Amino acid sequence: MTADLTSARAVIDLAHEVVGTATRVLAGGSIDASQVLAYDLAHAAAAVETGRAMLHYGEKGDTEADMACAFVADAIADLAAKLYGREAEWGVEPSALDEARGFVTTYRDPVFLAGLAFIEGPRHLDDDFELVQDTFRRFADDKIRPAAEHIHRFNEDIPEEIISGLAEMGGFGLSVPAEYGGYSEGGESEYIGMVVATEELSRGSLGVGGSLITRPEILTRALLAGGTEEQKQSWLPRLASAEVMAAVAVTEPDFGSDVAGIKVRAVETDGGWLINGVKTWCTFGARANVLMLLARTDPDRSKIHRGLSMFVVPKPVGHGHGFEFLQEAGDGAPGGGKMEGRPIDTIGYRGMHSYEIAFDNWFVAADNQVGLDDGLGKGFYYQMAGFENGRLQTAARAVGVMQAAYEEARQYAQDRVVFGQPISDYQLTRAKLGRMAVVIQAARQFAYEVARMMGRGEGLLEASMVKAYVCKAAEWVTREAMQIHGGFGYAEEYPVSRYFVDARVLSIFEGADETLCLKVIARRMVDNIK
Repeated sequence: MTADLTSARAVIDLAHEVVGTATRVLAGGSIDASQVLAYDLAHAAAAVETGRAMLHYGEKGDTEADMACAFVADAIADLAAKLYGREAEWGVEPSALDEARGFVTTYRDPVFLAGLAFIEGPRHLDDDFELVQDTFRRFADDKIRPAAEHIHRFNEDIPEEIISGLAEMGGFGLSVPAEYGGYSEGGESEYIGMVVATEELSRGSLGVGGSLITRPEILTRALLAGGTEEQKQSWLPRLASAEVMAAVAVTEPDFGSDVAGIKVRAVETDGGWLINGVKTWCTFGARANVLMLLARTDPDRSKIHRGLSMFVVPKPVGHGHGFEFLQEAGDGAPGGGKMEGRPIDTIGYRGMHSYEIAFDNWFVAADNQVGLDDGLGKGFYYQMAGFENGRLQTAARAVGVMQAAYEEARQYAQDRVVFGQPISDYQLTRAKLGRMAVVIQAARQFAYEVARMMGRGEGLLEASMVKAYVCKAAEWVTREAMQIHGGFGYAEEYPVSRYFVDARVLSIFEGADETLCLKVIARRMVDNIK
């Protein structure tokens, strides 16, 4: 069969019209009053944009065209399921997608999908990025994978040799500008390099590899957005070299995605600030040398996010099973401050550990308030600058986890004999593997496309879309990979069970899926047509 990209474009255009119509319906009312529509619309729009990226990919060869058509058909079928019985709510006719029916029938055919089971498709990276991929893949295979399962099963800390090895490769300086000791020259190469490296590290392990470079990435971008020149000179070279490892302390027990409502206070004192309150879900909080902490510096809560400032909070290094530090007097600190970290046990994403951290008069020097006087009340915006790229990076982490799960499922299917033949010979298994390969490549290509956009100073909406689409897709891919393993998929001795529980966190952190869809994607889509 020769893939029909012309029809694929027409089908994507049709889906785009449906999304546009529903967006206008949403704009005429209230997102909060139509949350189910807004949520489904955000995911539909993300799938359509992923389809557009795959059409570009499909132009590069026959295999690529087959995969592009398979993805577009899958995306349209998913959109049709969202519409069925709710056409009036979306503002469209029941026949809105009828013209796509033949295309979907052709490219969702089980025989066609089964033919893609063992075809991953080329990535079409430039030579420089192929080198990045090879370098980080070798490190993941040689250093991360051998340690990942033990760390997961016994909830251990990440070995220091992995941190130092990644530092030697420059993994912590990918987004630090060269003038501050990093490897970033700006532009799209910075973003694509980060995406490629993150995928390969996450293929080794989400918690032990891919997420290690996320925290310094977030703090780096926050400092670039609001730090003084002295602060950049002080912190960025040490972040790039891993002399300083960072954690992010933003979320609170009562305030997760609703960051503007946070309660942790920073009260000015001689020579600096005293921090009081509780942060939660502070990943890597024990091992980190500093916390990127968002606190309320203006007691007037009516100022909401405009009363928040950001701090770089130095701390001693602790271990993964909890810590308690008492601050001695000196270097401007009055002494007596306390920081206590309680570990939060999780079903997956182990190695970095997450903590609830309580601060009791913990002193932070005035020089560590990001932006100094010019940064007071701007911490929310610096935090957002750090998190915007974090969404793209999270998508890359999801692609890495999916790729690892697909590889395990493919190999197991070839090795496992049931009823006299390998299960890879069965149509159902092959169709599953084919769809998995298509979804992974589509997610990857959309991440590359968003990276190029962000390199041009664009793509903030698309960064949220790629995070929403890819992280949800990772749950399906890892679930199916586990299912292909049968009973062994449920056994901890096979890494696919780890991929499954790791994937589950992806739609929760860096912006919970519901909040991301309602408060960011749907809202920006509505704003774009007003």
